[in-house]
Amino acid sequence: MWLSFLLQTADPLFPTGAYAHSFGLEEMVRLERVRCESSLRDYLLHHVIPAQTEQELPYLRFAFHAAMDGDISELCAIDREISAWKLARETRLASAQLGARRLASLVAIVDDPLLQELASRVEAGSASGHHLVVCGLQAVVGGMPLDAALAASFYQSLAAIVGAAMKLIRIGQESCQRVLWAGCRHAEVAIEESLQIPRNAAGCFNPLLEIASMRHERAGERLFIS
Repeated sequence: MWLSFLLQTADPLFPTGAYAHSFGLEEMVRLERVRCESSLRDYLLHHVIPAQTEQELPYLRFAFHAAMDGDISELCAIDREISAWKLARETRLASAQLGARRLASLVAIVDDPLLQELASRVEAGSASGHHLVVCGLQAVVGGMPLDAALAASFYQSLAAIVGAAMKLIRIGQESCQRVLWAGCRHAEVAIEESLQIPRNAAGCFNPLLEIASMRHERAGERLFIS
């Protein structure tokens, strides 16, 4: 049962609005740090995957365990920590927007009191509803194992960036698939390493990506929201 729910909620058809975000890639292209297949692959390996390993996957795990305990207060505390880690306003808002859309869709199709309580907290302004928090809660509601939730999140993060690249640089579908394959080969190690990171050591600071996100917010023209 959990597999079908995982496939449904991980599918691009699930209405989160992720297609409208480049997650920092657009400004990296403008800065000419990503120009082709090889530089896109390097961007995933040296910027995206470390952030997944050290921050994104650990916080998804924290949210998963808080949801397993039915602890909405802890979920909100994790939500606030994620807000603090996302230094660039555009990145922070994008995470909350994606989370809010996912949460609204989940509430519409699944009758679960914890989903409804988190939605109420977000509506009241006591939580932002960051995407990782919603994904952790979604995994528990759907009965997913933690490793499956982590793998799905890792893949979606890489796939979203590769998909955005097709609109930003001269790259074909086969090249995109090679880049995605190269990134996904690191999934097992990244997930395993992320499981060893405790709450007080989780986090990732990449000045280049933060500056790129801040520049993108003030760009005179742009294709993506973030």
